[in-house]
Amino acid sequence: MSFVLSLLVFLPLAATPLIYIITKMNKRWGIYSSFALGVIVFLIAAYVSWKVYAAPPAGGHYLFQEKFSWINFQFLGLDYFLGVDGLSTPLIFVSALLTVLVIVGSRELIDHHEAEYFALIFLFEGAIMGVFTSLNLILFYIFWEVVLIPMFLFIGVWGGPRRKYAAMKFIIFTYSGSTIMLLGFLYVYLGMSGAGMTPSFDIPSLAGRIPLGMQYLPLLASFIGFAVKLPLVPFHTWLPDAHVEAPAPISVLLAGVLLKMGGYGFLRIALGLFPNASAQYGWLFLALGLFSMFYGAFAAVLQKDLKKMIAFTSINHMGFVLFGAYATIVSGSLLGIQGAIFMMFAHGLAVGCLFMLSGYIHHQAGTREIPLLKGLGTTMPRTATVLVLASAAAMGLPPFASFLAEFLVITAGISAYAIAAISVLVPVITAGYFLWMIKRTVFSPASAGASVHDLSWTDVAAFSAYLIPLVVVLVASYLILAPALPVATFLKGLA
Repeated sequence: MSFVLSLLVFLPLAATPLIYIITKMNKRWGIYSSFALGVIVFLIAAYVSWKVYAAPPAGGHYLFQEKFSWINFQFLGLDYFLGVDGLSTPLIFVSALLTVLVIVGSRELIDHHEAEYFALIFLFEGAIMGVFTSLNLILFYIFWEVVLIPMFLFIGVWGGPRRKYAAMKFIIFTYSGSTIMLLGFLYVYLGMSGAGMTPSFDIPSLAGRIPLGMQYLPLLASFIGFAVKLPLVPFHTWLPDAHVEAPAPISVLLAGVLLKMGGYGFLRIALGLFPNASAQYGWLFLALGLFSMFYGAFAAVLQKDLKKMIAFTSINHMGFVLFGAYATIVSGSLLGIQGAIFMMFAHGLAVGCLFMLSGYIHHQAGTREIPLLKGLGTTMPRTATVLVLASAAAMGLPPFASFLAEFLVITAGISAYAIAAISVLVPVITAGYFLWMIKRTVFSPASAGASVHDLSWTDVAAFSAYLIPLVVVLVASYLILAPALPVATFLKGLA
């Protein structure tokens, strides 16, 4: 039995106090140690991802499985159960990569309580790896809740002027949603026990076994928990506040990793465990995803704060995930779920790059207000170049992977309902507000007396690490789509 997934989860968790002590003693060595550990975790994640690509498990099966009896009472049995497939590995890979890039970006943007900050990064990473590898609902829930602790502290300690308000709003929304989700899990377990069936919290054991009559309430409960995290309109109001107040590196983790918990939950649990109820209300989920796509796009048009505009872009793009997932259930087209998985990977890197860059721009120019950021193409040419490229990636322009993700999702949506063709307007609106922003920040005349504080070439190299994978996975899209195919086939078959 392999223990590589336990290493992926518990290496960052175990390193949390060690990183705190090292950074407390010497900040520079703390950053070096954090970077080294982040790279090690990334290499493990890359190894796991490559193995899944090389031999994709059949739908409903998982590689690197680890299963041990954890808690075993007469009325309750819980397993420590981990495993990965073509849904897990793109998220594991992007989480590990973004963690490394966040450590690199934080060295200049975080200037107080550094020991606590870098230690919490690894608490977050270990917990998020647990979410994406857990195959037991209670274990999944535990890691889901642990993720909230470092994110609450990141916003509340290192955030902006309204950080306490944003942190409290974040914890109230997300904790309430996850508590309701837990009640849905317990309902399934107790309901199966009461019906004389063998109860279980293990996802592989439950898939295809829950009677239709027992699917509706837990689907509603899990929908609320996942919709808050995604976030889906109208459960989204915590997100713009959290992004605006959080430091830029944490916004990278928030948008690039934490939001994916919602998309992962919809695919792994809502569709995997409650497929028949999901199919009955597939039209409703499609409509909610489409509405979030349009809402996020239109709301972004109205923003003058660069970071807030990017935050609404996340709502727009994560709407694509729900839209694509349920397009497969309604139409039978496998492209929807494949596109949803592809979108989560591409969005994490593209929007993560933009959020990190917004922090550098604020640090260099002293503002994030788009009307005040004039002439970046003249005063900060390297910064402007990265901004244009990252915006192109977020717009879904070739040669970036977001283009293929949006194409797959929209194609599946049209297969479900012809009226869903209106979704092609969403990328048009997205391109419109990004071009509006670029025109005013990059191609406008520079303000008189504007000072030059451009990105260093080291920083440019770090930002390249966000964008190069987006080009690679467009050219070699099979790296994600091939392992995702058995997942899509399995979920469609369940419905």
